[in-house]
Amino acid sequence: MWRLIAQCAEAGVAEWVCCPGELNAPMLKTIAGSRNVHRWQVQDERAAGFFALGRMQATGRGVGVVLGSGSNAADAMPAVMEAFYERRPMVVVTLDELEPAEAAGAFGRIEQEGLFGLYAPTLTLHMPCPKEELPDMVDLVRDGFPVHLRLCCAQDMPVDLAAAHAELSPVADAPLRPPFRGSLAELSHVLRFEAQRESLVLLMGSLDPDEQESALWLARTLRAPVVADATSGLREKVGNLLLGGGSDLLTDAPPRHVLRVGAVPSCPFWRALEEMPGTRVYSITRSGFSGLKRPSITLEGEPEQIVRALDDVPHVGDIAGYHSQGNRYAARVEELLLSYPESDAALVRAFSQYACLADVLYLGSPSAAHLWNNYAQLRVPALYVRSASLAGGADGALSAFLGNSVDADFACAFIGDIALLRDAAAGQLLPQLAPGKRVVAVLNNEGAGSVPPCRHAVLRDLMAQPLQGELSNFARVLGAEYYSIRCEADLQIMEELGEHALALLEIIPDSAQSDALRRQLP
Repeated sequence: MWRLIAQCAEAGVAEWVCCPGELNAPMLKTIAGSRNVHRWQVQDERAAGFFALGRMQATGRGVGVVLGSGSNAADAMPAVMEAFYERRPMVVVTLDELEPAEAAGAFGRIEQEGLFGLYAPTLTLHMPCPKEELPDMVDLVRDGFPVHLRLCCAQDMPVDLAAAHAELSPVADAPLRPPFRGSLAELSHVLRFEAQRESLVLLMGSLDPDEQESALWLARTLRAPVVADATSGLREKVGNLLLGGGSDLLTDAPPRHVLRVGAVPSCPFWRALEEMPGTRVYSITRSGFSGLKRPSITLEGEPEQIVRALDDVPHVGDIAGYHSQGNRYAARVEELLLSYPESDAALVRAFSQYACLADVLYLGSPSAAHLWNNYAQLRVPALYVRSASLAGGADGALSAFLGNSVDADFACAFIGDIALLRDAAAGQLLPQLAPGKRVVAVLNNEGAGSVPPCRHAVLRDLMAQPLQGELSNFARVLGAEYYSIRCEADLQIMEELGEHALALLEIIPDSAQSDALRRQLP
């Protein structure tokens, strides 16, 4: 198995997240004897997958995950799905016994072939495997999508630890990403000839740090209205190009053209585009996913290369006058935040004044990301913002946050209460991380806060499922300090935390104020 680890090292896989299990023994022995890789220990497969996702977001490299046997392996499915839609090369390894397929269903054994479906195609290898029959891991990692390696071997298969230790090649740099796919002709024509007389809006989805400079240049050159997710890293940097209340304004008065840069945006307007056939949509994205069920044009590749290929794009400006409406909307929001200081929006604004100074900011649920995009401060650029909710779920938030903040001196997460409780196993990772200040702010929005109003009490409870129990108990499980936050003054505790503190802040808004603020928005 050391040859397989060596192949992965040549593909830039420098870290392995390992789940326990007797069946995993041959792979774990090999990883234990490999001196050029970093090993992480996680007992829970769901947490392992999301921690690996966080490490891939932070490093830009592929990460290996060794999953447990039986149905435990299936617990990694949510993380594999996220990696697929973010186009990150997670190398998922399961071990299987050398038994006929009919043995599936025996204790601790399931059928592993095709376990992750289209999200991670299965490659079955019978171990020990000759070098010439091993897959080309460099090509697989370069493609950028997850892959499932099913290793069939005897549990007592001997492992040559001396060979693994002595002959494992150094970990290489991450392979180059896939080349450009698509045609620039129509987008280039629109930017040069049509957008100057027809409205164009720029949407910014999640961007890796090395993709942000070119996207910012494009925004400043086009000078069109911008709607930017916090995970683009550009929300605070585009200045007066940012469109206040953008999602609502654009839904009411759709533009003729939408140019998206980065991953699929989280704003509601993007979903509303499904019902707007009169708006032409163009996407520049590394992942290659259009994110729409209706026709659109997708340019797949490195945003920097695509923007450079567009060459000398003109100033387009705000043909439809969106910014005058957006400025009025933003001014009204400021008034309402002062009027309702204990609403969820106002508390998010107050928390953002502290969290914007963190080395890592993680938005761990769709509701948290929505509140942050709409109400967080805009004066100080957040250095590094991530999330993992592209598939619409709220799994693995704490694990992915820890994966992103391994080396951070100061890191903040903002997540929902349900998202936190779904990831209780993440605490196993804390002793393995470098010292630093980590703050997890949990919005207690009484369960699934995005559930629409419902008069039927039983139905409301079934849809939202409000939090049962006290988050202070969960903080004790993590070994974290616990603080209840009900007003802006309570957040002063952020200034008093030590440099190696682990704190859980439960943000408890006044629901009546939150509802009143929403009703009075333009």
